[in-house]
Amino acid sequence: MKDKCAGFAMCGSYCTFERAIGALEKLRMSFGRVIPIMSERAYRTDTRFGRAEDFAARVSRLCAEEIIHDINGAESIGPRALLDILIIAPCTGNTLAKLSLGITDSSVTMAAKAHLRNGRPVLIAISTNDALSANLVNIGTLLNRKNVYFTPFYQDDCAGKAASLAADLDCLTTAAEEALAGRQIQPLLSRA
Repeated sequence: MKDKCAGFAMCGSYCTFERAIGALEKLRMSFGRVIPIMSERAYRTDTRFGRAEDFAARVSRLCAEEIIHDINGAESIGPRALLDILIIAPCTGNTLAKLSLGITDSSVTMAAKAHLRNGRPVLIAISTNDALSANLVNIGTLLNRKNVYFTPFYQDDCAGKAASLAADLDCLTTAAEEALAGRQIQPLLSRA
């Protein structure tokens, strides 16, 4: 995959940022180029998990690229056929729902729309507390959508958050390889 360019889009599942950046480090070794994308909220919101500026600096430095963080920047992904694959990690329930319904109102949803117009794969690594409730229908819809793939996922706290799912980010690179080949990685349900 050294000849491939991946987009790595991060949404506002702030508690997942450290794990996502760890997965990005591994992914960066497999792809020739990784272009970082952050939702507007992820790019600008300080939380108890850290300062937005610090996360953005780490991601930009790791990829050696400027971060796309607005709709205007993301729109050109399609016409330029910039990416071979777009990876959304973490993908929040909010973004998952928007992707399912075709809503394009953030840098990440615009990146997905722009990228999918070229018939290339989008890989979703979900992280949401409502995956097995309000967002289950959206997961089902996207599982049936052409060129959309999922990283294996698991219930991250079945006792405390029964409807919550998190992506098994240890599988991210392998899931990307499979998506580039037009295949959904199996098994989809992880024991992580």
